[in-house]
Amino acid sequence: MKSKNKSLNIGIIGGGPSAMFLYKRLVETADPTISVTIYEKGNTLGAGMPYSAAGANDEHVTNVSGNEIPDLVTSVSDWISKVSKDTLDKFNIDPARFNEYKVLPRLLFGQYLTAQFAMLLQQAKETGMETQVYYNTPIADVADIPEKEQVQVITSAGDKFFHDKVAICSGHIWPKKHEGKVPGYFDSPYPPAKLTFAANHEIAIRGSSLTAIDAIRTLSRYNGSFEKGEDGMPLYTVYPESQGFKMIMHSRNGLLPAVRFHLEDSHLGKETVLSKEEIEAVRKENEGFLPLDYVFQKNFKDGIKQNDTDFYERIKDMQMEEFVNLMMGMREDRDAFALLQAEYDEAERSIEKRESIYWKEMLGILSFAMNYPAKYFSAEDMLRVQKTLMPLISIVIAYVPQSSANEMLALHNAGVLDIISVGEDSNVEPDEAGGATVTYTDEDGESKTKHYKTFVDCIGQPHLQFSAIPYKSLIESRVLSPAKLKFKHAEAGQQALTEAEGKVFSDGEGHYYLSVPGVAINDDFQAVDGYGALNDRVYILAVPYIGGFNPDYSGLDFGEAASLLVKNAMLR
Repeated sequence: MKSKNKSLNIGIIGGGPSAMFLYKRLVETADPTISVTIYEKGNTLGAGMPYSAAGANDEHVTNVSGNEIPDLVTSVSDWISKVSKDTLDKFNIDPARFNEYKVLPRLLFGQYLTAQFAMLLQQAKETGMETQVYYNTPIADVADIPEKEQVQVITSAGDKFFHDKVAICSGHIWPKKHEGKVPGYFDSPYPPAKLTFAANHEIAIRGSSLTAIDAIRTLSRYNGSFEKGEDGMPLYTVYPESQGFKMIMHSRNGLLPAVRFHLEDSHLGKETVLSKEEIEAVRKENEGFLPLDYVFQKNFKDGIKQNDTDFYERIKDMQMEEFVNLMMGMREDRDAFALLQAEYDEAERSIEKRESIYWKEMLGILSFAMNYPAKYFSAEDMLRVQKTLMPLISIVIAYVPQSSANEMLALHNAGVLDIISVGEDSNVEPDEAGGATVTYTDEDGESKTKHYKTFVDCIGQPHLQFSAIPYKSLIESRVLSPAKLKFKHAEAGQQALTEAEGKVFSDGEGHYYLSVPGVAINDDFQAVDGYGALNDRVYILAVPYIGGFNPDYSGLDFGEAASLLVKNAMLR
């Protein structure tokens, strides 16, 4: 641990939820010899992109409820009871009827997180921990200075600051390639204010994830209105000036994400993560690799066996691919919106009875638990994750809020929302005159080409390639290195070399590697250089930069759990 008499100056780049969880860990040490500087590119702390105007309008809601949020200073329900009536009225919240199982408007949840950060700042002040916050301060570069054992942070204004340790928690990034150059082409739906327009034509929505639903919720409100039907379910009516309005989701598999249900473990199996000791023991028996099949058994099948014996009997002898094929096949054989209605009804029963749908919950636990040791997968296993497992995980653990599912059904019933399967080889060509032309092969094998006046790319947060990392000094000094995974079998690497379009390379000594997005990090989120040496001054917690070693790194739970590892390493 840190020497009691030696001061420690920590820089945190970003002021969103991941930064807040790390800061909370540091405040809890009550150590006045620690000082913290927070650099936030916006004007508030806590909310980050998803829960601020950068990622939400009034119509957007969280996909987590109060009971699923990691512990902060006060609970959501306690905070709600103290919020002004004007604010609650704006979001149609009745504090007397609110409970921890309800989802929140995202902007309101952002206000909660901002309030929590303010409380942490006050706690730090009371314990003597000095904190400096720089608002509206984008960071242009970060440089490691090994001879000083410090890290330099350089702001976009050219100011330079030195720290003993720096954690990069800069959050979501939505790169712009064509947006602003091509009229009617949007590289992402964020900030959603840019989608607040009337459209008397068809709009292409690329993807069918929660990101796509964000775009749908906004566009639908500016081209029509929702009202309650006799059964209490929403009905949608298009405005007269938008009679040609329609949204077409372009999905690789033509599937919609699954609906929120009751989670028995509201924090998705924090205790199920494999211990370092177990990982080391298994790796010793497997040439340094952690087999994906071992993780699938431990973090998925074993939980099913304990909680749903009938379902376990059905899948106990299945390999991962067989299980995914079974689950995807059951979905692909049904109309997407009929399945959405059936899942909505199933989820309603789950919530009403407070009974989980265990295989879905265990899949969420598997996603959470496999992030930590994914860097120890062989390249063969990571390809299996990318090709087979992640498509199912991304659908099932989206946890679409009930209100979003209802609205999508209403839009479909009104004839203004549909989904088509475009397969793996669809192509989007931006049109200089506006919009984009989409070419794809339909389910009957026929090639289709269609031009859309408006195109919105909604495939979700991209995992950035190493070359897109903005901190050039860390790259030039080789503090950061590209994330890669070794093939266990050279033959598999050789075959992949011809199939993976530049993602596979050889070291010239008979070893083959798979390039995965972002930078290499160790278990404590410390930067790792090309020789495998860690840097105990630079920590990477930014979602887009570590997607290769953390294939499903997202959510408050993961950020909260990761913050403990980073805090412990910083104070070691």
